[in-house]
Amino acid sequence: MAACHSESSEYSADVKLRLLVLALALALVSPAFAAGPSVDARAYLVEDGRTGEVLLAQNPARQVPIASLTKLMTVLLTLEHTQPTDRVTISPEAAAVGESSVRLRAGEQLTVRDLLEAALIQSANDAAWALAEHVGRGSEERFVFMMNRRARQLGLADTHFVRPDGLDAAGHVSSARDVTTLARILMKRPIVRQIVAMRDATIAGGRSLHTWNDLLGSFPGLIGVKTGHTTAAGWSEVAAARGPGVTVYATVIGSPGRSARNADLVELLTWALGRFRVVPVVSATHVYARVESSYGKGGLELVALRSLRQAVLVNRPLVERVIAPTGVELPLEKGQEVGELRVYDRGRLIASSPLVASRSIGGPGAIARTGWYIGRTAHNMWGWVS
Repeated sequence: MAACHSESSEYSADVKLRLLVLALALALVSPAFAAGPSVDARAYLVEDGRTGEVLLAQNPARQVPIASLTKLMTVLLTLEHTQPTDRVTISPEAAAVGESSVRLRAGEQLTVRDLLEAALIQSANDAAWALAEHVGRGSEERFVFMMNRRARQLGLADTHFVRPDGLDAAGHVSSARDVTTLARILMKRPIVRQIVAMRDATIAGGRSLHTWNDLLGSFPGLIGVKTGHTTAAGWSEVAAARGPGVTVYATVIGSPGRSARNADLVELLTWALGRFRVVPVVSATHVYARVESSYGKGGLELVALRSLRQAVLVNRPLVERVIAPTGVELPLEKGQEVGELRVYDRGRLIASSPLVASRSIGGPGAIARTGWYIGRTAHNMWGWVS
């Protein structure tokens, strides 16, 4: 599990020391990680889907052909410029696009939703071309310009598109880093998450679609996203899998075969999910600070309102920061908010919780208040004399 260090200049040194010793003890008993899997591909990358943190990579920025992973950008632009219910008239050019297709016919009309399913599930090139012409107002060239402009806007520095479908073309390249970023952006959209999790579908004209993603239904927790293959690009895929509290992405580009790609993705996803554990990052039973109360009513322990559990990287120290006053005014009710706990992972805030009074302390009466002031005055005067 993750170790917790504590930072605060506002609570006693004994609490701080105890937490630091606990952190060292946890670090000693944490399991060591095996080296990452050996992958036979031009490039690969594994990311924490919540943050984009790279967990493992080889040649992540290398510019390589990406085949039908291109359709991730085609789909993104389509969703940004159309509605799923919009109807698209198929042009002769779109109907003539070869290789993987759903045999669109010139002049027929399909909804954007149907074409999105064809492009993402069946990886249909004719569907991608039809969407590109629709969004590009009849011009595939205009759409490709839009693709490259959007890539620049998203910071995809390794990417240059030539076609909307991903068929081999000189200068049509991207990287494992860029396509993973693109997949994570696209997976924020419910319609995409729904489609890429489908193994089969039926669209207009009675066309049956079947996914090329062999891991769907076979790898536990897999939720998408896209495969690709051409002669120049080899076998590629961006895969996303969900585990307890975390989603990880694994991208393999340029694998020598379909089975090799699948096997490498299984190893990468298994390795990545195994690096996370769901642990209590905030504990309602732990005393996070002790502060003094006024009028001599004694110390007050501050506790979290409730426990919080989160998936964190094993062997990654977490830093706690306690924000609390040195003293509190009375009266004070049990459960009243007094401070705050913040938990950081390498400077990134991952959890926070109010710190509340562990007990009620009533205010003093007039006689007790007067006696306390007299006592404090006498104490101070004695300090001046001595």
